[in-house]
Amino acid sequence: MTNPYEILGVRRDASDDQVKGAYRRRAKATHPDSGGSPDAFSRVQKAYELLQDPVRRKVFDDTGYDVELADPVDLQALMVVEKLVNQLTLDEREPGTFDPLARMRTDLSEEMRKARFSKRELERHAQRIEHHLERLEKRPTTDILGSMLRARIKAIAVAINETDAKIKANERACEMIYDYSYEVDVQDLEEEGLAVEDQSGPALRKREDRPLWVVPSAAQEG
Repeated sequence: MTNPYEILGVRRDASDDQVKGAYRRRAKATHPDSGGSPDAFSRVQKAYELLQDPVRRKVFDDTGYDVELADPVDLQALMVVEKLVNQLTLDEREPGTFDPLARMRTDLSEEMRKARFSKRELERHAQRIEHHLERLEKRPTTDILGSMLRARIKAIAVAINETDAKIKANERACEMIYDYSYEVDVQDLEEEGLAVEDQSGPALRKREDRPLWVVPSAAQEG
C-alpha cells in the first residue's frame, strides 16, 4: 500500500497547511518540467488528494488502505475480509461463546486448498490438450480442431490466472487478520468440551500465549 504521508514527507498528525506546504515542495521537485518523472509527480498528486479529503484520510488512518492507491491484490483481499465480516455479523451466537477468528482462518484455509487443487487440475488439463495438439500431424487448410484446441488452452490459461489471483487475495486476507486475537469465555469452552489443556493445567492459554495461525503452503497440502 502506498503511504501518502511518506510520499509527502509529513507526520500523520500534520495539519492541512503542513500537508499543502509539503505538497508544493514535492510537486515542484517531481514535476517533469523540473526534471522529475511523471510517475513520481502522479504519486505526489494522489497522496495530496487523499490527505485533503477528510473521509479518505480517516479511512486510511483507520485501515491503512485507500481504494485509489491500494494494490489490486489488497483490494481483492479486503473484499474477502468483508465477506468474512458479513458472515460474522449474521452469526447469532453470543459474542465470547465461540472464536470467529478461528472460523475465518478455517474458511480462508479451505478456500486456498480448493483453489490450489483447482489450479493443479487446470494445469494438468492444459498439458493434456497441448499433447493432443502436438500429435495432430496431417491438418487441412482450415484447421478446425487445432483452432479449437488452442482456444481451449487459452481459456484454461485465463482460468489459471484467475485462480492465482484468488489464492493471492486469500493469502493477503490471512495476513490482514494475522495479528488479531479473540477472547473466548473459558466456561463456554469447557461446557462444549473444547478445553485445550487437561485438568492438571490451565483450561485455556492466555491470549498472548496462543500461537499465531500460519497460512498452510501448497507443499504442506500435498
